[in-house]
Amino acid sequence: MNDGPHVDLQTGRAHGARIYDYILGGKDNYAVDRAAAEATLQIWPALPVHMRANREFMHRAGRYLATECGIDQFLDVGTGIPTSPNLHEVVQEVRPESRVVYTDNDPIVLVHARALMSSTEQGRTAYVDADLRAPDTILDSPEFRETLDPNRPIGLMLIAIAHFIEDDEEALTATRRIVDVLPSGSYLAATIATDDFAPETLAGVRRTYREHGETLRFRTKAQAARFFEGLDLVDPGLVQMHKWRPDTTPQANDADIAMYAAVARKP
Repeated sequence: MNDGPHVDLQTGRAHGARIYDYILGGKDNYAVDRAAAEATLQIWPALPVHMRANREFMHRAGRYLATECGIDQFLDVGTGIPTSPNLHEVVQEVRPESRVVYTDNDPIVLVHARALMSSTEQGRTAYVDADLRAPDTILDSPEFRETLDPNRPIGLMLIAIAHFIEDDEEALTATRRIVDVLPSGSYLAATIATDDFAPETLAGVRRTYREHGETLRFRTKAQAARFFEGLDLVDPGLVQMHKWRPDTTPQANDADIAMYAAVARKP
């Protein structure tokens, strides 16, 4: 990707994907991202536990959709900086023919998009430089239209992305715009940020993110549930993400996990 046109990496402000990358031990981040992460860790030392739990939910949800629901095509909006195993690696292990379209609005993800486009010979991956706030940009892209079959069920992954859209109606409208075009039998898997379990601590986290130029919007369980309206929730429903079909007994404290998660089927 470095041979392409110049990309403005916007290093003057923190970006959630790069903060996430730093906390997970990655190297695709800048001083402003590291400063935001370190300031947040001073307030909330459990941030790495929370972020790992989010990544683990994505793996479990993707594996569940591929293994138990027969889903072999996915749209991952807000994928973040490539960190193996990525979604296509998880689902292609189960279904080698799986196709995955990744999207993100962070320019550094665009720079590293080739890492997201490795695939089995039977499957296929693609990347769209787009923002959830403009869902038609995703849906109208040739990458989406040429990679995924709109007549067959699709797994939509919205992992740790809604909290970057402060306005509830804007976030809901964007999500529903995508869900509405998916065929019956498709699924939505999402994690929604919340401060229900540690409100005082997370008020400080939100303030720190804002000071470094990044939005952070927490939602109650009732507000998170609105993203799944009209869909059939898969057991155990909307729960803290470390409690959604864990591979082992959850070890994290509830106060250390600041996201709800659910998987739901479109009737």
